Amino acid sequence: MSHWTTADMPDLKNKLAVVTGANSGLGFHTALELARNGAQVVLACRGREKAESAMNAIKVAVPGAQLEFMALDLADLDSIAAFAKAFKARHQKLDILHNNAGVMALPLVRTKQGFEMQIGTNHLGHFALAGLLLDVLLVASAARVVSTASLAHNWTRSMDFGDLNWERKRYKKWDAYGKSKLANLLFTYELQRRLSKAGARAISVAAHPGYAATNLQTAGPTMEKSALGRMFMRMGNALLAQSAEMGALPQLYAASMPDVRGGDYYGPDRMGGNRGYPKKVGSNQASRDEDSARRLWELSEKLTGVRYLSE
Repeated sequence: MSHWTTADMPDLKNKLAVVTGANSGLGFHTALELARNGAQVVLACRGREKAESAMNAIKVAVPGAQLEFMALDLADLDSIAAFAKAFKARHQKLDILHNNAGVMALPLVRTKQGFEMQIGTNHLGHFALAGLLLDVLLVASAARVVSTASLAHNWTRSMDFGDLNWERKRYKKWDAYGKSKLANLLFTYELQRRLSKAGARAISVAAHPGYAATNLQTAGPTMEKSALGRMFMRMGNALLAQSAEMGALPQLYAASMPDVRGGDYYGPDRMGGNRGYPKKVGSNQASRDEDSARRLWELSEKLTGVRYLSE
């Protein structure tokens, strides 16, 4: 795996992928490289204009790329349900579901259904999406659910199941982000346990980009109208971060390579996981706690109304 790049990706002809948040950053580069290697890619994004701009850019790089835009707002369970229904009306199977989209360190805002935006988008939205698409994933010969996690899962001690949506305690935006990324890993590992128990051919894996320069870093300061915050984040991106192209490598490895196994987690190999080429990595003890994973799964089913792969 040393110095693995997109040049090492296998042929993905006849594969169908959904990439959430594919109009920019990690999602754009993931969609680009999947398409470059022959996959048909659905760009699942909130807005048509930005998605079509991304599709045009991909088609310049990959003439003949098989691309499709489908509207998806992960902060709205109704939009997620509509996406799943429309997808299954057009497609009979799904090979790669890439849970890539995310938000980071936002001020306290809520989704349409009232969830704190970071847990609501990063975890609950993707939990609902995967559940509603599970039947078409299971039809595929060897489907993968790839979740984009983060080193930030180490920034929090545990999930707060009594106040998942920050309705009682004082809101801390960075802790909320860490908890949403911890939730991504708890979901990844619990989904794999349930897939294995069901004897499914599909697998659940995760990847993180290290510190990659994307618009994720500036969204929060922009919402807070903080010029200083935007300047700080832009300086960090310029001086410390690796490119979005490099940041996308671990999730592309997880999505495509034949040696990937269920429950694997991939990230950069240098500077404490902040930069470099993909390698298999570990995650903290909290992310591996099976009781926490079960509790999060049950609470997620209750909050989203989506039930699947019961124990």
